[in-house]
Amino acid sequence: PMVEIDGMKLVQTRSILHYIADKHNLFGKDLKERTLIDMYVEGTLDLLELLIMHPFLKPDDQQKEVVNMAQKAIIRYFPVFEKILRGHGQNFLVGNQLSLADVILLQTILALEEKIPNILSAFPFLQEYTVKLSNIPTIKRFLEPGSKKKPPPDEIYVRTVYNIFKP
Repeated sequence: PMVEIDGMKLVQTRSILHYIADKHNLFGKDLKERTLIDMYVEGTLDLLELLIMHPFLKPDDQQKEVVNMAQKAIIRYFPVFEKILRGHGQNFLVGNQLSLADVILLQTILALEEKIPNILSAFPFLQEYTVKLSNIPTIKRFLEPGSKKKPPPDEIYVRTVYNIFKP
């Protein structure tokens, strides 16, 4: 991906995320918070990458991958975040301020819920957290129909990507 911002053309997902997070105070107040945010983002991106690649799988493999994603989310990822939210008594993953970790986790949860509607059924703290974050005014506006939110990839998008990258 490439983003044009502040007169620069930034490439590489993590560089873009770090720049925007720093610019908008979403990267913690000190080294300890930055490290926790980075750790949570990296872990969540592992799961998000499965979602991003899903539309590009063969149709026969897509349903198997949904099952795989659900298992990984429910067994490996969500219990960790549920424990963090239950245990630290703060409003967000790190401290009491929205961070990049919160944004990436919310994005991942919402994308998973599109494919697996009840995926959070065993995680009450993540359910509450998702509702709370989704109701932050700027996030709520972004999630509304007609916003600048990028829609899930459709067949035309997948075909276009394949045509660009085919040898």
